[in-house]
Amino acid sequence: MRRRSLILAAVPAGLVTLAGCGDDKSDSSKASDSASPSPSAAETSAAPPPKIVDGPLPAITAGTKLNEKPTVAKGSGEPSDQLAVKTVIAGNGQTVAENDYIQANYLGQVWASGKVFDNSYDRKTPLVIQLAAGSIIDGWRYALTGKKVGSRVEFSVPPTWGYGKNGNAQAGIKGTDTLVFVVDLQNTFSAKSSAKGTDTAQDDADLPKVGTNTDGKAPSIEVPKADPPKKLVANYVIEGDGEEVKAESSVLVQYKGVLWDSGKEFDSTYSRKALTSFSLQQVVKGWAQGLTGKKVGSRVLIVIPPDLGYGDNPPAGSGISKDSTLVFSVDILAKM
Repeated sequence: MRRRSLILAAVPAGLVTLAGCGDDKSDSSKASDSASPSPSAAETSAAPPPKIVDGPLPAITAGTKLNEKPTVAKGSGEPSDQLAVKTVIAGNGQTVAENDYIQANYLGQVWASGKVFDNSYDRKTPLVIQLAAGSIIDGWRYALTGKKVGSRVEFSVPPTWGYGKNGNAQAGIKGTDTLVFVVDLQNTFSAKSSAKGTDTAQDDADLPKVGTNTDGKAPSIEVPKADPPKKLVANYVIEGDGEEVKAESSVLVQYKGVLWDSGKEFDSTYSRKALTSFSLQQVVKGWAQGLTGKKVGSRVLIVIPPDLGYGDNPPAGSGISKDSTLVFSVDILAKM
């Protein structure tokens, strides 16, 4: 088994989960709304890939601009039994790859009735979720892989690549329903993603210095030969211009953690080549306090004293000794 992230405080599998071995499955679906396109039937991932066809697809009759809430006509006639996909607005941003995380606004409705069962526009919060089997219904994976950021994509999803024969009762979706989605792709994130912002001065000789590279590679962390601070340190290395993270937020991050005493790395998304998402209510206190109020797009140096980290009970097999001071570089890629 691959070791999960170490930062989650109360979850039994991982470090920042802070505990030992586990899988690397994303936590992003836990942060999404229950009626969002997260899969509710395991069988949806067992189907062979669909054919991608041009239609039929119902017309978008209002809200035709990117990131405007669309109004979509009721489906006419029989929908395709494959995946009908149309790029309504062609973007010119980064190409979305399978297993990337996407940030998107979306609306979903039932083909036959035109009933809208979920949308992010009314919540004024785009969805951030991984295009990976088990994280989202397969129709999304197949329809959005290869599309570019800045695009609006409309597609219909038959039950085979949607919620399966069980449907989704909470969303009012029957096992025979074909679904229609309109998705506005705002951003995509992969294991090569980095902070985006303005470098800030790192002029305190008693604090670690963090590299400012934004090429997707792990930044260096140089720990001074000095006593660690007794209180939490949370400083910008790169200051982004995104929304501020709140105490109850969930975030998507890249990070690297080293020990103050030795400078030895004990945990890193860069080493795992996999981003991590979590709620700040799940992580050790030093992470929660250090990231609260920081802006999306930033790289943050966090120095966590033992009483806000693992104290005298570090995760087994983590390489962290009792009463260790921990040093992290954290790139806040998105708020979820």
